[in-house]
Amino acid sequence: MQALQRHAYRDGAVRFRTLLERFPSERALLDRGRVYLELCERELRRQPAAPNTIEEHLTAATAALNNGDEAGAERLARVVLADDPRHDLALYLLAVIEARRGSADTALSYLERAVEISPEAGAQARFDGDFESLRETETFRRLTANSAPPTQYRRLRRRGER
Repeated sequence: MQALQRHAYRDGAVRFRTLLERFPSERALLDRGRVYLELCERELRRQPAAPNTIEEHLTAATAALNNGDEAGAERLARVVLADDPRHDLALYLLAVIEARRGSADTALSYLERAVEISPEAGAQARFDGDFESLRETETFRRLTANSAPPTQYRRLRRRGER
């Protein structure tokens, strides 16, 4: 049940199958176990395919970030950077992740690299609530100074953004 509640459907399915095999004479347990196993299997069928392109990785990273999965978002953004070390959106996402974690220096380093590649990243950061903890730093002010509101920046919009 814990695996099911964590949305770890693959692990849950394995555990429910094991339960069904170990207690074949427990009718009530089998009935519930089959229901939960079917739920896990249905969710596994619904899950999207693994991302293949850079855009799919960025979309998945943004979705993971929206769902509070910073580790998953970081992993996906790093896949993009392994392919293109100067990808501004992947660098921006890593800056957001580090800012959320409270790692100001690392966040500012990633943000600075993103802004060097695409000045629009500074405009986006200026209005991004995830950088609230960095707003008073000199580096953040420098990176976002003279930034007009973002208009055409390609970064994927996340929940809760202005």
